[in-house]
Amino acid sequence: MTTPADSSPSPIRVHTREEGSIVRSLEVEVDSSLVKRAFERSYRDLAKQVRVRGFRPGKAPRSVLEKLYGASVTEQVEHALVAQTLPDAVEQSGLRPVTEPDIDASPLRDDTAFQYTARVEVRPAVVLPETRGLSGRRRKVEVQDADVDRELEALRLRNAPLLEEPDGCAVTRGHVLRIDFVGRIDGRPFGGGSGRGVELEVGSGRFMPGFEEQLIGARAGEDREVRIQFPDDDANPEVAGKEGIFSVHVADIKRRHLPDLDDEFAKDLGDFATLDDLRQRIRSDLMTALLSEADAGLRRSLMDTLIELTAFEVPPGLVAQELERQLGTARRRLADSMPEATLRMQLERWKEEWRERAEREVRERLLLEAVAQAEELAVDDDEVAARIEQVALGQGTDAATLRRTVGEEDLQRAMRDQLIDERALDFLVAEAKIEETTDS
Repeated sequence: MTTPADSSPSPIRVHTREEGSIVRSLEVEVDSSLVKRAFERSYRDLAKQVRVRGFRPGKAPRSVLEKLYGASVTEQVEHALVAQTLPDAVEQSGLRPVTEPDIDASPLRDDTAFQYTARVEVRPAVVLPETRGLSGRRRKVEVQDADVDRELEALRLRNAPLLEEPDGCAVTRGHVLRIDFVGRIDGRPFGGGSGRGVELEVGSGRFMPGFEEQLIGARAGEDREVRIQFPDDDANPEVAGKEGIFSVHVADIKRRHLPDLDDEFAKDLGDFATLDDLRQRIRSDLMTALLSEADAGLRRSLMDTLIELTAFEVPPGLVAQELERQLGTARRRLADSMPEATLRMQLERWKEEWRERAEREVRERLLLEAVAQAEELAVDDDEVAARIEQVALGQGTDAATLRRTVGEEDLQRAMRDQLIDERALDFLVAEAKIEETTDS
């Protein structure tokens, strides 16, 4: 159905056409008087900028300029007219596009109205089910003595000093080595295949499969040749499916000296008088972490239920934006730790692997927005300011710097949206029918 969006006097006329549940086409007609003025302005500006043989600067007639530059001027005017009129057209339509529009323009002439179509994606109409009493699952939380024992053992390992082994000691699992290595494929070194003074715990699985095992039995000062078959689907195309030969020098061999689990060990770790005090703190920290995981699982299960009960089309443009945001975050995180070529290959792989997750993120966001609107949930400016302070503190900066870096308007909107989503989730949890489970 085609309907006029606004009948008030305007140099543009707009009709909106539905193309499915999330796509709208704005058919825009720009009055010929506006087109004429745009051409006149462009040729007037052009005359001041170009030099035409036989004419003084700024005096070349328009007819000459049209022959020389007509095509580029028409293209420039088209872009200018769209940029000038599109905001008004969107306002007249009453739409709230979620993506940049695709523009399809009719041929432009300076003596007639200009027509173009802007195709935009809009938020879907989300018809919520009854949101009070949604089914959710929450894992029952218990901390066993064995859990505390595992954490204690991990603390022992992290706080064990490294002692150098005597000369002649052979490498076994658990030894910590300092190695230099150079990897070659077909006799040539390859990117990311070399290192000096690298610390490696044998058996940790930190290096590629088979690498650490081939160092077992070596002694300090010994050189070893290690052969690795890279998988066909390795993220680095330079090595995928090929055999790498590594020249490895074992500089030194150390072992961890595990401290005794006693009161002295507890005192060394902090404000603990006895080992029992340390165990109680570990138990409390584990309980806090497990409760947080259980709460997150409950929220996921409620969103699973809500998604299952609520069918709507997700705008592909919003999914693409979310995917690019996730990939951008990954690129910034890994830029200094991975060769550029490898990173590009990995990002291309993630672009496909993460698409479903990105769509889930967008779907959840749209659902929570709908819940917040239905329940008239809101946050005030003080809450937004407090969240900005909290985020800034977490990033090791101050709120003023964060506002300058992100931009005041964008930061306010992001924090407000985040708080509204949390409030909507809290509402769903408070009204949910929760089943306690023992599933992990």
